[in-house]
Amino acid sequence: MHRDAAEAFYVLEGEYIIFFDDREWSCPAGSFIFIPAGIVHGFRVGDVPSRKLDLYSPAAMVGYFDELAEATRASDVDPDVVSEIALRYSMDVIGPVPDTYV
Repeated sequence: MHRDAAEAFYVLEGEYIIFFDDREWSCPAGSFIFIPAGIVHGFRVGDVPSRKLDLYSPAAMVGYFDELAEATRASDVDPDVVSEIALRYSMDVIGPVPDTYV
């Protein structure tokens, strides 16, 4: 959940599965998804390799993905480290991070 930023993304290739409001949506290439700030949500890649364009307003996530990439270079990803990084960017990790996230 992003406390201070709305998130939107456009699926460029493949498929993403989006979760929020206790529902699940399949989002194939060409889908545009908007998630207001404060909405608990999640996603995973569908059955094929996928790409998406992420947008945040305001640009609260600048630096998050750089820190996450650095922290996940090791073969063992520490969920506590992922949560600490998220907190620095006003994001709460609720529940386990899916294996396919990193």
